[in-house]
Amino acid sequence: MSDRIEKTIALNAPVERVWRALTDHREFGEWFRVKLDGPFVPGEISTGHITYPGYEHVKWNARVKEMAAPRLFSFTWHPYAVDPAVDYGKETPTLVEFHLEPIADGTRLTVIESGFDKVPGHRRAEAFRMNDGGWSEQMRNIQAHVER
Repeated sequence: MSDRIEKTIALNAPVERVWRALTDHREFGEWFRVKLDGPFVPGEISTGHITYPGYEHVKWNARVKEMAAPRLFSFTWHPYAVDPAVDYGKETPTLVEFHLEPIADGTRLTVIESGFDKVPGHRRAEAFRMNDGGWSEQMRNIQAHVER
């Protein structure tokens, strides 16, 4: 198992369009399937709840790290923190980075989630597996969102 997940996709949309889909909290919520309480602000915690079927009980809680328009958006969170009976706040979060790069037909979007080596051993493999599949799905979601 690796410490990081990395997914890359070529999007048929300009960088500015992809940037907006990532950093406008309402647009992010549409494709990511989360209802956020307010805009993303670097250094602050973003809260809300997941709207993905079967995960509606999961709270969204991420600390926005960087918003360097239009090339990097990042936040930290607790991966696959889905059990409402567990306090994940004592765990070291992973770092999620969205890197945008202009290409001839639009934008190359790369998402990297790193720091799985610090996730407690008893849940590390499941968190990695679930987020690896989750990021594959989210890349398809943002593609459908920005290319429609």
